[in-house]
Amino acid sequence: MATKFKPTAAMAKNARHGLELRARFNRGGTEVGVKRAHQLADRKDLNPRDIKSMYSYFARHEVDKNTTSKVWGSDSDPSAGYIAWLLWGGEEGKEWVGKQRKALDED
Repeated sequence: MATKFKPTAAMAKNARHGLELRARFNRGGTEVGVKRAHQLADRKDLNPRDIKSMYSYFARHEVDKNTTSKVWGSDSDPSAGYIAWLLWGGEEGKEWVGKQRKALDED
């Protein structure tokens, strides 16, 4: 049986917040990110492939924090990158998936 990973409540909260901001401001994230957000918001089990995908996302998009248009972390004028980051679980998601990826690498 394949290993399953349960997203945390904090990741689910961030994903829901990202979906709300995306709907309100009509920016941030791709369809893949929206799909991931729904998966996290519903706290559906993730598999090792999902963990690797999330790990790669966070590694590629850390640079989005250096935005000069809109505001990282804002609820009134959020950057598209910030919204996307939330869709993938936010800071809690990045930290959690890093631990899961390390555990996978050790197996």
